[in-house]
Order: sequence, then C-alpha cells, then structure tokens
Amino acid sequence: MQTVLDDFNKRAKEITDYIVFIRDLENQSIKINKENQVTKIDVELLKTLKATAYLLIYNLIESTMRLAIECIFYEIKTKNISFDNLRQEFKKLIWQNIKNKSIDKLTAKIINIGEDIIDASFDSSKLFSGNVDAKEIKETAKKFGFSSRTDNINTRGGSDLLSIKTHRNNLAHGWESFNDVGKNATGENLVEISERVMKYLRHILENIEEYLADEQYLESNVKR
Repeated sequence: MQTVLDDFNKRAKEITDYIVFIRDLENQSIKINKENQVTKIDVELLKTLKATAYLLIYNLIESTMRLAIECIFYEIKTKNISFDNLRQEFKKLIWQNIKNKSIDKLTAKIINIGEDIIDASFDSSKLFSGNVDAKEIKETAKKFGFSSRTDNINTRGGSDLLSIKTHRNNLAHGWESFNDVGKNATGENLVEISERVMKYLRHILENIEEYLADEQYLESNVKR
C-alpha cells in the first residue's frame, strides 16, 4: 500500500504545481518573457491550460483507484487467502468477474481453485474506464467491503469528482472544446477543487489501508 500512497503523493504534487502555476499566470503573479519583453499570457491559451487541469485531476482519480484495487488483490494473492474465507461481498464480485472469462483460460490458470480463482477473476484493465466519480467509488467500496466515508467538511463527499469526470469525458470524446471547458474556470477555483479531491482520495486510501491492515476482506473479521 505504501507504493500506492507514494505514487498518489507524487502525482498530486505534479498537479498542484501545475494548477498553482495556472493561477499565478491568471493573477499575473508570473510574467511571461517573450523576445526580452514582458507580456501577458494569451487568453485563449489560458483557457486550454485550465481545461487540461481537469484531465490531469481525472487521471489522478482513476489511476489512484486502480492501483488501490490492484493492491487489494495483490495482498490476498501473496497471503494465499482462500475464496472460502472471503467476505460475502467479495465472493459475489469474484463470481461476477468470472462470468466474463474464457473457460479455457480459467481451466489453464486454476490449479488450486480455492486460491487461484481470486487471481484468475481479476483483470485490472476492466476496473475503470472514464467512469470514476464518488458514486462509482462508493459502489466499489461496497463490493469489496471497505469504507467510503470521508470528512465531508473538507471533501464535500467527493462531489467534485462528477464534474471532473464529465469534463474529462467531454474533452476526450470531442463533445466540448478546451476553450469551452476552460472559459468558465478560474485558477483559484481549480486550486480549491483539486485540494478537495486530493483530500477525498487520501481519505479513501486511508480507508483501504485500514481495510488491509485489519484483513477486513475476511468473513471472520466482518462485523455485521
């Protein structure tokens, strides 16, 4: 899990540096020197830079959640946890994943069915695909059994993730231009949004860290 946290902190810093740079450009705290003359940044370019921020933030959201889920499966695999000992929610998830697998591939991969079926059911490429928002994270948390609760005062319950996902998908599919997305954003607002999103993700990672530490994926450790 430490690797996931380290990756998150690295990506989060990159995004923070970028967005603070945009804010300072907009506020003219940073000047552009072009051919030995100080000039203002082009307004249209600034809109594009702001829109790009949504792509970077979404990338952080999806990559963080993907790596965290991979970490859960990795821990279960390395500890040789048997399917029989998993909590009910997790078992249902594995059965759902197995339904879309090739029988031939499963047969070749599974030797000890109690343990191998867990790893055989997992495909990280099928985890998320441009669909991660707070609702998706809550549904994922329910499937695995970890908490999705966060400090709503500082995170707003992850409500910012929906607009970020929407902007990202609109840009990715060409439904909106970078100009359209960036024109209504301000550098200061982007700073505030990114800070809330990072606090939200950090809380989710802390929840998963506790989930792993307490082996809450085991039925014997579930408090019902």
